[in-house]
Amino acid sequence: MAAFDYDAVVVGSGPNGLTAAITLAAAGASVTVLEAKDTPGGGTLTSELTLPGFLHDVCSAIHPLGADSPAFRDLPLESLGLSWAEPEVQAAHPLDDGSAGVLLRGVQETGEALGDVKGWRRLVGSTVDRWEEVTDHILRPPFRVPRHPLALGGFGVRAMLPATVAGERLLHTPQARALWAGISAHAINDLSKPFTAAAGLVLAAAGHVAGWPAAVGGSERITDALIAHLTSLGGTVQTGVEVRSQRDLPWSQAVLFDTTPAQLLRIAGPRIPERARRRLERFRYGSGSFKIDYATDGPVPWTNADCRRAGTVHVGGTVEEVAAAERDVHQGRVPERPFTLVAQQSVMDPTRAPDGKQAVWAYCHVPHGCEVDVTDRVEAQIERFAPGFRDTVLARNVIDPAGLEAYNQNYIGGDIAGGATDGLQLLARPTISAHPYRTGAPGLWLCSSSTPPGGGVHGMCGKWAAEDALRWLRS
Repeated sequence: MAAFDYDAVVVGSGPNGLTAAITLAAAGASVTVLEAKDTPGGGTLTSELTLPGFLHDVCSAIHPLGADSPAFRDLPLESLGLSWAEPEVQAAHPLDDGSAGVLLRGVQETGEALGDVKGWRRLVGSTVDRWEEVTDHILRPPFRVPRHPLALGGFGVRAMLPATVAGERLLHTPQARALWAGISAHAINDLSKPFTAAAGLVLAAAGHVAGWPAAVGGSERITDALIAHLTSLGGTVQTGVEVRSQRDLPWSQAVLFDTTPAQLLRIAGPRIPERARRRLERFRYGSGSFKIDYATDGPVPWTNADCRRAGTVHVGGTVEEVAAAERDVHQGRVPERPFTLVAQQSVMDPTRAPDGKQAVWAYCHVPHGCEVDVTDRVEAQIERFAPGFRDTVLARNVIDPAGLEAYNQNYIGGDIAGGATDGLQLLARPTISAHPYRTGAPGLWLCSSSTPPGGGVHGMCGKWAAEDALRWLRS
């Protein structure tokens, strides 16, 4: 009988890859993680991208799902150095009249701040009230019989709506509708499309349940804690090991890929049956991102005071403007006024920048593979609601879709979500299957955000893929 180097090998060290390895190691399997870069973590890294002393999150920055992730909840990550910093205002969305929609911890206080208690409660209240029951299903693989059908049904009635329709029907003030549009735009989709309300409901409810925190010291602390726990279980992480083909893999019974289908096919395509391979080849990649990190000489001079206390600021104007910008991107056009997401980690985590300074993180959605430099458009949007912002900038680091893909091969065309989230692909990731992590080849699994439940630093894709692999290993 052949001797294996490991029971399982994980390719890629993002949160899903590390969570998959932890799940395997906790069950007694011998496992190693292979990472092409010299530093593990994928997009969950922190670096001095602008000036010394300014700590910028390379990709993921704010973690509403990570703070309450079932995959992380039972792990001793806090004892391994991970702590969360939560802002006074979870998210804010400024408008031209100087007001802002704000997401606060309580549903009632958010409704009061929005001038629409009844509307906000009708929109998100039931999801908050039945959060564990709802997430028990939506953070699992789809096409399973729900264990809490009433809770899921109440969520689904709203989730299937276009975000624009849900906001128009249930919300009554410009501030409430704008806040809702900005939260829903995290779906990276045309907000007039069905099911775009789902992302808004989940992220808004998460803000009430767990907040929208940042990791103290940077998102890299999540990676550090996951690796420390994996190591304590006997697992290992090997950096600087690029897997180009199966010949680069240690001998193992199982291989889990924290990659998109494109890398899986490039590495192991010959092992995957033709029918399954064709389905994976049809997997679609989504819109790109254009990211700018700023070192500033002080706080962003937002006109609205709540924006100065917010960890996240959605910059896009009215619901109509946000929807128009996201529709442009979805249709392959670069918006003149892009919807821009700004994270101000320094507001709740002073370790991110020297005293009195700020490390500011911003990005906008652009068409897949976009080559247009939208720096001026992004900064014009910020200046619109924070006059004098450019005067505070000490240094900036700009990365376009091509740069994102060069940094991380999973970000194809600048797609940071692991694949398009529209149409059937919202649920059918990467294909329509009751076992979405299986590749069609025995011993090979996909465990990235290209699988359910999709993007975000929550580790659930890795957890479910590893549990499926464990059943196979034990059979």
